[in-house]
Amino acid sequence: MKYFKEERLVIGQRIYDGEISRYEAMEEYGIGEQTARDYMRLYRTLNHLPPRCSQRSSYPIVRTSAAPAGAEEYESMTKEELIHELINAKIVEARLKKGYEVKGDGTQREYTSLDSKSIK
Repeated sequence: MKYFKEERLVIGQRIYDGEISRYEAMEEYGIGEQTARDYMRLYRTLNHLPPRCSQRSSYPIVRTSAAPAGAEEYESMTKEELIHELINAKIVEARLKKGYEVKGDGTQREYTSLDSKSIK
């Protein structure tokens, strides 16, 4: 849908002022995200305003109210321990993608094939 310059400026002002996000403007006015951004820039340029520095991102944010299960264990770890856990998690993930698991350590390692199991 085409909008006149005055309408574009109103839409741009609403986005610039944080009244609505670009994504909300997309739904409300039937325009694309880049068009909504262009309307905000047009409003900003014509009114000689600085770029908007908001704490709020224009992307939808999903917030959880509680920490993930087991987070207490990680909170008490040092930086080195956290890095070690992250590396181990990435190794396990890579092995699962290739279709096997490793149980045990050192000479007691046991490789388990996941051919019959669905991992995706």
